[in-house]
Amino acid sequence: VVYTQSEILQREVYLFERLDSPNREPMKHLKAICFLRPTKENVELLVQELRRPKYSVYFIYFSNVISKSDVKALAEADEQEVVAEVQEFYGDYIAVNPHVFSLNLLGCCRGHSWDLAQLARTTQGLTALLLSLKKCPMIRYQLSSEPAKRLAECVKQVITKEYELFDFRRTEVPPLLLILDRSDDAITPLLNQWTYQAMVHELLGINNNRIDLSRVPGISKDLREVVLSAENDEFYANNMYLNFAEIGTNIKNLMEDFQRRKPKEQQKLESIADMKAFVENYPQFKKMSGTVSKHVTVVGELSRLVAERNLLEVSEVEQELACQSDHSSALQSVRRLLQSPRVSELDAARLVMLYALRYERHGSSGLPALLEELRSRGGTDRYRKLVSAVVEYGGKRVRGSDLFSPKDAVAITKQFLKGLKGIENVYTQHQPLLQETLDQLIKGKLKDSQYPYLGPNTLRDRPQDIIVFLIGGATYEEALTVFNLNRSNPGVRIVLGGTTIHNTRR
Repeated sequence: VVYTQSEILQREVYLFERLDSPNREPMKHLKAICFLRPTKENVELLVQELRRPKYSVYFIYFSNVISKSDVKALAEADEQEVVAEVQEFYGDYIAVNPHVFSLNLLGCCRGHSWDLAQLARTTQGLTALLLSLKKCPMIRYQLSSEPAKRLAECVKQVITKEYELFDFRRTEVPPLLLILDRSDDAITPLLNQWTYQAMVHELLGINNNRIDLSRVPGISKDLREVVLSAENDEFYANNMYLNFAEIGTNIKNLMEDFQRRKPKEQQKLESIADMKAFVENYPQFKKMSGTVSKHVTVVGELSRLVAERNLLEVSEVEQELACQSDHSSALQSVRRLLQSPRVSELDAARLVMLYALRYERHGSSGLPALLEELRSRGGTDRYRKLVSAVVEYGGKRVRGSDLFSPKDAVAITKQFLKGLKGIENVYTQHQPLLQETLDQLIKGKLKDSQYPYLGPNTLRDRPQDIIVFLIGGATYEEALTVFNLNRSNPGVRIVLGGTTIHNTRR
């Protein structure tokens, strides 16, 4: 995710192998750099490798803290003294965007308590992140969530145990780690998205920056899988947070710019200088041509899916469910769409889930009828079960915060004004709960009674370095929120992480 193969090649690394691949040939003229997670399996594989080394020298890098006993096992296996060095290089997480990371874990909890193996993995990922950013933070967590408290305690334990590693230069205001639970806002991952990165993930799925386009009608072989990475794709970096309408315009400009720079077919290569100029410009041209065909394909496929699945209409109703509180109008809208043959089964289920989360305690709830409608559409009970599972996961009984109703006059006025300001775009009215939580945190108003500190110390000043971690997964809509907060609050740096990055399917 961080480094392309061509970049590694430029550093004179010519062979890429997995430690667990069988039948690797011995190549004693090569030096080996090993980059591994310090798991029991990896240490065992490395022990076997060092007993019968295939390369002349080994430089071993672990992506996290490794125990003394594991180092001892490696030393005992290294009878031929081929190991030149062993280092810890903290990178035990996936860097998704410059301010977003993920641990690529699906299903970290069973019900409302941790799966223990996943808890250990999450603790490792989070402590590696802190070590790589050189932060020894104060920790706050969501009180209503048992998993958040457990994770906070586990991270604290590692910091205490490895206190020498965490002995960084003190900053005036200590950094803050805030641990939250996805179940407090199950609405955000269920909404259709309209900014480029979030939309690609919602409709096509982003997997470690890769997008699978093999199902696109008439796709050419070299575009079956494409990479979208802000690190080495300027167009993507400039457009990932823009709305779909703006991207259409920018794609058009990109195309026109490309047409202008195209080497003229009939261009005569008469002199050596002509040929030289052509050869020099060709790689630039080829790279641009790749960028253009990739984004035109991706945006074209997004447009096709939006039309085919009637997503403008679906999204409008989703936003109505998430942001307004007119029950009868919402119920009518959902019913209307459930009866439309143009609405896919997934989108129908998504609307019923949103309705269930929004109006589960409403006196005249239409949920039973909607569930019946869902069943008759798909002929199975699969989605009915999912609807009740979503409510069990993120319903009112579970939530520690008030996801829907503003508590006081100020909040109501703010929502009303936001409504006026946002009228021009009904598709992006929704703000994730994270927006309000971080806003309160930056202003020093986040209640200790709901988000207590772990341990006796509290932060006297406003926080400057904030790491937010969402147990159960973050979303690209929240990544956009954090991007905007970083931009509008100079002096505050927020990093967002989650056990995974969700879309509705996930």
